[in-house]
Amino acid sequence: MRRKSCPRPILGYTDTETVKLDLDNMPFKRVKYWASRISSWFRLRGFIVLKSSNNRYHVVFDRTVSWSMNVKIMGWACLLTKHKGLTGWFILQCIKQGSTLRVSPKREKPAPRVVYRYGMQGEQVRDFLNYRKLLRSILSRI
Repeated sequence: MRRKSCPRPILGYTDTETVKLDLDNMPFKRVKYWASRISSWFRLRGFIVLKSSNNRYHVVFDRTVSWSMNVKIMGWACLLTKHKGLTGWFILQCIKQGSTLRVSPKREKPAPRVVYRYGMQGEQVRDFLNYRKLLRSILSRI
């Protein structure tokens, strides 16, 4: 009898001090534009863009901020981009009082991969990538 494999859990990175955005159904050029504008306006030092699937991107900014500043930045991004998907994601983050981005594979979608880097990445971006690396190594052993 063949053993059924257990589905892998969908894992995310949640915290309160890293500014993150989930930009679904947005062209890569616009993602870079908004990430650059937000990074510059709020002096977030730098960022990475991860592609989670076709026209679906995550942005992780480098500078550590308080939760209230994080909410301010995410809200500002929602207002200016007028992006309904980002606004829905933002509301969920406010409800749970922490922001989360997926770092593992999800059904037929692979794990998000870094497609663009800008500026400094020695603080929150480094922590995010280290966490992602740790989870990947754990999942590869399962």
